[in-house]
Amino acid sequence: MIKSLKASFTECSGRERAVELLDSEGYRELLSPFDGVESPHLEKQGIVPQSDDGVIVAKGTINGHSAVVISIEGKFQGGGIGEVSGAKIAGTLEQVLADCEAGRKTFPVLIYDTGGVRLQEANYGLLSIAEISAAIVALRRHVPVIGVIPGKIGAFGGMSITAGLCSAVIMTKEGRLGLNGPEVIEQEAGIREFDSEDRQLIWGTIGGEQRTATGFADLLIEDDTEAVKEAVTSVINGDKTFPQRTEQVKRYNDFLRLVEPSQRLSFKDVRELWKQSENNSTAANRTSDGTLSNGRGLIWFNMLRGVAEEIGDLPSVRVSDSSIGESKVRYIAVVPDGNNYFPRARNGELGLLEGWSIAKHIREAIEEDREGEKRAIIAIVDVPSQAYGYHEELLGIHQACAAAVDAYASARLAGHPVISFIPGNAISGAFLSHGMQSNRIIALNDPGVNVHVMSKQSAARITQRSLEELEIASKKVPAMAYDVNSFEKLGALYSLVDEIEADAPGNKDRELIYQEISRAIEDVRDRSVNDLSNRLTSDLATEGGRAASILVREKLFAQWK
Repeated sequence: MIKSLKASFTECSGRERAVELLDSEGYRELLSPFDGVESPHLEKQGIVPQSDDGVIVAKGTINGHSAVVISIEGKFQGGGIGEVSGAKIAGTLEQVLADCEAGRKTFPVLIYDTGGVRLQEANYGLLSIAEISAAIVALRRHVPVIGVIPGKIGAFGGMSITAGLCSAVIMTKEGRLGLNGPEVIEQEAGIREFDSEDRQLIWGTIGGEQRTATGFADLLIEDDTEAVKEAVTSVINGDKTFPQRTEQVKRYNDFLRLVEPSQRLSFKDVRELWKQSENNSTAANRTSDGTLSNGRGLIWFNMLRGVAEEIGDLPSVRVSDSSIGESKVRYIAVVPDGNNYFPRARNGELGLLEGWSIAKHIREAIEEDREGEKRAIIAIVDVPSQAYGYHEELLGIHQACAAAVDAYASARLAGHPVISFIPGNAISGAFLSHGMQSNRIIALNDPGVNVHVMSKQSAARITQRSLEELEIASKKVPAMAYDVNSFEKLGALYSLVDEIEADAPGNKDRELIYQEISRAIEDVRDRSVNDLSNRLTSDLATEGGRAASILVREKLFAQWK
C-alpha cells in the first residue's frame, strides 16, 4: 500500500493555515491587509508595522459548519499580541458570542503561534488578553472554543492562559504550550533552573506529546493539514468532548499534592503522577506553616477584613468573608510565604497552588450564592509576577492561571461584582490571573504601584534593548511604562485614589478604600453589565487611550455580515 503524502500544517504561514482549515467555498477574510489597520505604536519605536498586525481573521465553513478562524502569524513580532492584533481577536470572539446569543451558531478556532504579549505595546497586550479570556469563558457556554497549537513558536505568555481556557486543545508533537518562555525562565531563575538552548528539555517539558500525556492538551495529531481539519471537525460535531480543565479544581489539586518538588521531576515522573491522580483520594495536603513577610497585599488584606475570620487553605492565598456596609464581600489576596512548598513562589508570586486555590474559593462562593445574594469578590492585588521555574512549567502553571481567570470571569458572569484593589504591584500573568477579570479596578496613586507585563530585565532581553532604551520607549508609548499613572491613561481604571498611606494604612485610609469599593460595587449593580466593555467606554479610553481597540472593533463589526 502506498502511503499518501502529507502536507505540513506547521510550515504554513498564518494566512495559509486559515485557508487550509476553512472550506474553499465562502472563505472571506475580515480586516485584511488591504484595510490597512495597523499598530499605531510601532513606528514610534523604529519598528515597521504590518497591515494586518499579524492576525488573520477569516469566516467561512469547516466541513459545512459555520466557523471563524483566528490565526496568529508568528513571523511578525514573534506572534506578539498588541493593541490592534489583540482587538482583532477579542472583537471577533465578542461578535461570535453575539451571533450565538442571537441563535446563529458559529464555531471559533484559534490557531496559536505566539510568544504572548508584544512587549513593545506591553499593557495594551495585557488588556487585550484579559478581554480575549473573558470572551472565551462567555462563549464556551454556547459552542466549544477550539485551540490549535501546530508548532513553530507555540503558545506562550498570556496567550497560553487563553489556550488553557479553550474547550479543546489540539497539538502536534512540534507544538509547545507554556506560560513562561525558556529565555524568560533562564533570565529570572538562572540557567541551572532552565537552559533555554536545551531542545530536549524544552519539548520534554512543554511539547505537544508531554502536554497531551499529562492532561494539558486533548488531542495529539500528526503535522498534517487534513489531520488538523479532521480533529477540529470531530470537536465541532461533538464526536470528541472533554471535561473543562479550568473547572476540575479537585483533580488538579490532587495531582499537585502527589508532587515532591524538592527533587527535580523527570518528564516520565509527571506522566505517572497524572495517571495516579485520576483515582487518588488520599493525597497529602500541600500547605506550610510559612514565614510571611508584610507585603502590601497582606497589610491591606488584614486592614480591610478587620476581625473577620480567615477561611483560606494556603498561607500564600488569604481569604476572608466580611461586609462593607450592606454588601457581603469575599476578600482574596496572594501574599509571600517563605516556606511555600514550591520555592519559586515564596515572594508573593502567583504559582501552581495559588492559581488553583483562588479558583477553588471563588467557585465555592458562586455555588454558595447561587440562589441568594451574590457577594462581591474583592481581589487585593500585590503580585510581583507569576512563578518562574522548571517545575512550574512542567506541572502546568499556565493552567493554574487559567483556572483562576475562569473562576473570576465566571463569578462576574454569574452576577457577582468583582472588584480589584491594587495597593502594590500588578505584573504579568499574575495580574491576568488575579485582578484583570474584574468589573472595576481601583488603584492607589503611589510610586510603589506598578502595572506591566514583565520585569524590566526580562523585557530588555526579549526585545534586545537596554534598560535605558526601554525607558525612552515608554515615554513615546505610555503602555510600555510601569507606573500606575501611565496605566490610567489607557482607561481601564475605575478610580485612582490619592493621599493614602500605602505601606502603613490607618483607619482613615481604610475608610477611604471602603468608600471606593462600595462605590464600585454599587456602580456594577446599577449598570447590570457583566462583561469588560466599560474599559472601552470610559472617558480616557474613548479620548485616545484605547483608540485603536475601538476602531478595530467598529471596522470588524461593519464587515461581519
